[in-house]
Order: sequence, then C-alpha cells, then structure tokens
Amino acid sequence: MAPPPASLPLGQRIMHLAQTLQFGWFVGHLTLLFCSLRYSLSYISFNYYSRWARFSYRTAFVAAAATYGIVVYKAFRARARAGGRQQPGVSAVLADENVQYLLMALVWLFGRQIPLALLPFTVYSVFHVATYTRANLIPTIQPPQQAPGTGASPGGRPATRSSPLADTIGRFIKDYYDASMTLVASLEIFLWFRVLFSAIIFTKGSWILLAVYTVFVRARYSQSNFVQGAVGQGVARVDALVANQSTPPVARQGWETVKRLGRQATDATDINRYVGAQGPGMKKAQ
Repeated sequence: MAPPPASLPLGQRIMHLAQTLQFGWFVGHLTLLFCSLRYSLSYISFNYYSRWARFSYRTAFVAAAATYGIVVYKAFRARARAGGRQQPGVSAVLADENVQYLLMALVWLFGRQIPLALLPFTVYSVFHVATYTRANLIPTIQPPQQAPGTGASPGGRPATRSSPLADTIGRFIKDYYDASMTLVASLEIFLWFRVLFSAIIFTKGSWILLAVYTVFVRARYSQSNFVQGAVGQGVARVDALVANQSTPPVARQGWETVKRLGRQATDATDINRYVGAQGPGMKKAQ
C-alpha cells in the first residue's frame, strides 16, 4: 500500500494510514516486539512465571495471531473479490505459511509457556516493523522531497531524495535478512528438540504438542530453503562427528538408521503430493 498523498496535512496523513488493516498488522508486530522484550526481562531475572511475565507472553502470541490473521483475511478477501470459481481446498489453505503460523501462534497462546517458541515470531516482527516503517511510516511523516538541482526522472516524475533513516533501515534489511531467516530456521528446529524432550519426560500434553509441531516443521521444511539449509548443516555436523575414528561402530550404525528413517519419513509426508494441484500458490509468511 502506498503512503498517503504528501499534499494532505500531517494529521490527515496519519489518520489515513491508521485506518488501514496494514497499520493494524504493523501495530500487532510492534506489540509483539514490546511484549517479547518485557518477557525477556522477566526471563533473565528468573521471574518467568510472574504476573507480568505471563501477561507479556500471552499478549505476544495474541498479537502474533492477530497479525497473521490479518494477512490470511486479506488474502481470502482478495480471492473473493477476484470472483474466481476455483477456491483452494483445505489442504491448499493449510499449505499457506501464514495459516501455519497463525495456527501455531494459537497453539502457543493456549499451551504452557515455552520461551523458545516466542523467538521465531520476534525475529519476523523485527523485519516486518522495519519494512513497514521504511515503506509507509517514514514517507507519511516525512514525505520525500525533491532533490535540489535535479530535474525530472526518466519516467517524467521529479527526482526525490529519500530519508537517511529509511536508507539505513533498507541497508539493515538487506544485510541481515538472510542471516536472520537462517536463525529463525535453526530456532524452529531447536524448538522441535525442546518439545521432544518434554514428550520424553511425559510432560502433560507434550505428545499432542509434539505431533502438531512436527507437522508444522515438516511443512516448513518443504517450503523454506532456510529450513532445508539448517537441517543440512546439522546433518553435516553430526556426520563429521560420527566420522571420527573414536566413534563406536554402534553409534555410526544408529546415526545411519536415523538418517534413513528421516529420509523415508520426509518422502512419505511430502506435502506437494497433496496440494500440488489444488489451487493457486500460497504467499510467504508475513
């Protein structure tokens, strides 16, 4: 969505911006960041079950569910307005990354506290807030001004000078996006082992949570090159450890069995077999 016209007064530009669903999406991500920061303060001070910690944790996932809910609603509304006869089936809808994150936000919201579950959403929110601030908030508050001593651009529009703050945010996004998405992928994989550990020690409801989160991670693996790369790096590291001469043969055989079973499970649960021909492509998580 383009920023409001620069010809409007500042108050009207802000009101115009605040009346959009995208602004609600931005406020949701901003709320998630503030709640994550507040919860982290409680966590590092070992007060993660205090009233403020519980409130911050739950509110963060309420905000996460709201932001992804807005994206899913906008996608549904766009398809409805297009008037297409072929609507995506249930499997195709569940293949949408935004739907997946919406459902997981609800799972974490109503489940017991797992601090690690908050981190992937937080990293996403950092970039969503930065992108919205650069593309919408800054141009609304400080519209681009015509660069001095310059004429019209080749497209016929006057050449404008962008905000230095917007340029700095743009460089931040460009420089750190890939590394941050790799971090998110690693966090999601570590979180799976965290949930697995809870299931092993028979924490209440952990086996159901493990099943749900395993489906989520499997879907992420099929859709995200970053998750595939993180898994590949992890496998390569274990391969290097197992290849050591001091590793017992039993451990090597066990690791090969784990890899073989993992490949079989991956092939058997390939989501493209079920949604490949059921509707239009789904959007990337937002």
